[in-house]
Amino acid sequence: MAKTWLITGTSTGFGNYLARYLAQQDDVNLVATARHTEDLDYLDQYDHGQILKLALDVTNDDQIKDVVAKTVDKFGTIDVLDNNAGLGYFSTFEEADDHDARYMFDVNVWGLIHMTQAVLPVMRKQKSGLVISLSSVAGLVGVPSLSMYNGTKFAVEGMMEAMAQEVAEDGIKVMLVEPSAFRTDWSGRSSNKKETAFPDDYKLFVKTLQATEAGEGKEPGDPKKAAEIIYDQVENHYDELPTHLPLGAAAAEGGEQQFTSLAADMKKYSDLAKSADFPN
Repeated sequence: MAKTWLITGTSTGFGNYLARYLAQQDDVNLVATARHTEDLDYLDQYDHGQILKLALDVTNDDQIKDVVAKTVDKFGTIDVLDNNAGLGYFSTFEEADDHDARYMFDVNVWGLIHMTQAVLPVMRKQKSGLVISLSSVAGLVGVPSLSMYNGTKFAVEGMMEAMAQEVAEDGIKVMLVEPSAFRTDWSGRSSNKKETAFPDDYKLFVKTLQATEAGEGKEPGDPKKAAEIIYDQVENHYDELPTHLPLGAAAAEGGEQQFTSLAADMKKYSDLAKSADFPN
């Protein structure tokens, strides 16, 4: 039986590659969304009645409700929700523009929250379903120049980890996808960049931003392979899906280093931590 995948943000980036790949599978009903449906014309070549293209801005609650209703009306179920819509923002923490940072949080965090909240009742009724949320290695490791973006992805990580425990009893699974640098134009057109007014004081920021711009189009990650891996995990490893799926060597290595260091700190300060409790 075909699984119904509902994917946000399929006009570009990971969402585009995943939608394109899923559209060619025999066992998938695909609901592809974007702010402008004309950006989804690339899917027409694969459509034989199993594809639904819908307009969706994840900051628009009415559109979210409409997309969920139309998906259920056409296919009857929502088996996989892939929260892919998002954007980046490069700035020093000190100089972050309030409007730009808040909009990113509206998309990356609140858009994901409202989308997931709208789909969960459907999955609870089914007693099954999978929520995939596109996080990042920046949801595991702080990156200079991306503090505000880090904030959105750290938020997604924490919420999804907690939610996974809440919905498990209803047969709903949760998977966080944590890519490192991939050739998706994320650091180009999908990210806003704010130059620092204090380059002599923020040399690391300048260096990081320059390296990012120089590496655009040369990132090591292959988004086509990422799409294949995500589909394979869902289709062939569903019973043992990981809560955290790193993609790219830098994601796996960065995450391992981060949590090895954290574990060492927890062990080092364990006795001190315990001394803060009341005696038994």
